[in-house]
Amino acid sequence: MSTQNFYVLGDPLSSSRTIQVDPTGGIDGLKHLIAAHFAIVEPSGIGFHADEIALNDVSEVVSASGPVAISIDGHAVREPVGPKGLPYVGNYFEVYPDHLGNHQRLFEQYGPVIKTTNLGRETYQTNDPRIAAIVFTESDFFTKKINEAHPLYALKTPAAGVFLGDTDTPEWKIAHKFLPPALGPKAVRHYAPTMQKSVEEAFKVFDTLDEQREAWNVYQYMLKLGSQAVGKLTLGLDFQHFTSPDAPLHEMVHLIAEVLALNKKVTSKGDWYGRLPFGDPQRLKQAKARVEHLVEESIAQAARGGVVDIPLQDAALQASNMVDYAIRAVDNKGEKLPKSSLVWALVVATGAGFTTTSSLLSWLIYGLVTYPGMQDRLLQELIDNGVDENTQVTADLTDRLVFLDKYIKEAQRRHNPSFQPGRTAKVDLILPGGYRLPKDAVVIPALHHIHNNPDIWENPNRFDPDRWDTEQVKKRDKAAYIPFAMGQRMCIGFNFALQEIKVFLPKLIYRYKFTREGDDPIEYDPMFQLIRPNNLYVRAERRVKWPPRSTSA
Repeated sequence: MSTQNFYVLGDPLSSSRTIQVDPTGGIDGLKHLIAAHFAIVEPSGIGFHADEIALNDVSEVVSASGPVAISIDGHAVREPVGPKGLPYVGNYFEVYPDHLGNHQRLFEQYGPVIKTTNLGRETYQTNDPRIAAIVFTESDFFTKKINEAHPLYALKTPAAGVFLGDTDTPEWKIAHKFLPPALGPKAVRHYAPTMQKSVEEAFKVFDTLDEQREAWNVYQYMLKLGSQAVGKLTLGLDFQHFTSPDAPLHEMVHLIAEVLALNKKVTSKGDWYGRLPFGDPQRLKQAKARVEHLVEESIAQAARGGVVDIPLQDAALQASNMVDYAIRAVDNKGEKLPKSSLVWALVVATGAGFTTTSSLLSWLIYGLVTYPGMQDRLLQELIDNGVDENTQVTADLTDRLVFLDKYIKEAQRRHNPSFQPGRTAKVDLILPGGYRLPKDAVVIPALHHIHNNPDIWENPNRFDPDRWDTEQVKKRDKAAYIPFAMGQRMCIGFNFALQEIKVFLPKLIYRYKFTREGDDPIEYDPMFQLIRPNNLYVRAERRVKWPPRSTSA
């Protein structure tokens, strides 16, 4: 064995370390050895230099006379940069209110990893899919630990489990055993009839609005629709959202929407703000407690009907909803999901279920009235596959709706609702490109900016579902399109959300022709947890004729 001194390019020579090197080993083995010593996440990007000369094999590295410098992808190691900011407030006014537009500007100015400070809270974001894939991987470097810098910290509870719990905890492991079967593909197909009934119940309201020639706010009604279905499927509750056009939101829906808005306000203003015993932080605690109480009532109501224990996988296919599943399912040891985990699992399943679905549905309807030809092509595909007003929308049918799938993918690429999938660094580390992060740094793979990155997507501002047929898109980086994040902690409800969308949208398109009312620029609420169109109004005109079936169908 030989020894050599190594230091990271960009650090002083005095930081060099003496490391034993096998002179008969290969250069790849040396890179992995150095990566382990310096917490370099991706060894393949390591380069060795002495006196500004590249060293390409182990013998050159061992025989170098002075300390050997380590570069990463040809770069010196440095901290991510961002705008300098103002005293106390930092970059707050350079990010808000238009955080989508401003983050895009910052990526263009500072590169694929940026750092901002908002009222004392440091946040790192990336629009690089290679780095996003690393961040989302549960590894020696990153995990879903929700610390004070995480955008979901104000929603965290000890029993948050599979949704909002830290990965390396008993609560997460228990919840992760019980909940995936209830949200897997087979279970979700089991829920399809309830989803269809929910959208068909809404028809009488949309018909009434059409008869009155009245335009309506898309997000408000998609919120009613998404939550109507999710309420039945998670809690067994009928929220009565479509008894009339003016039916109020159920208290549960109103509270969860308020919690998401308050969480965004609290977490965007620094750690100190979240500790205030009054104002938004106090209201957030009160709203969380009330939601928890309502869910406990739903659990108690379900239990009154009698509980017959069922093995996990069978329970997922026999239960009428998630609360029914959760109180009946037992593992192979006869154990159940603890009540402490059950309550918040249902809270987050309900909230995440309807807020994500309603936001995505709103953008899908936006696409119908904004991008020429989309509505006609989607309707024609339904006709060509024999859909009529009595059709039961099943997974077998939606599997045949190829253009619908491409349209949904393109909408999620161009207008993805989610923006908060943060992960936390477990150690001081060095990312590809030479970016150094400290332990406990929270990195947010910025989904909107990854999906609209011109270095990844050709003409990303163009809405083009047919791009999904191209070889360029088929061979894309695996993290270039991640609407539900990725890795072990990706959105557990993605099957549920997609099934719901693929039931709702065909039924709506077959029955109604959508047109936009007004032409004001679409606005989103920067102080809400998801990206949703706030001021999109449409008319839904009841169809009286449909196109003939294509001759090629």
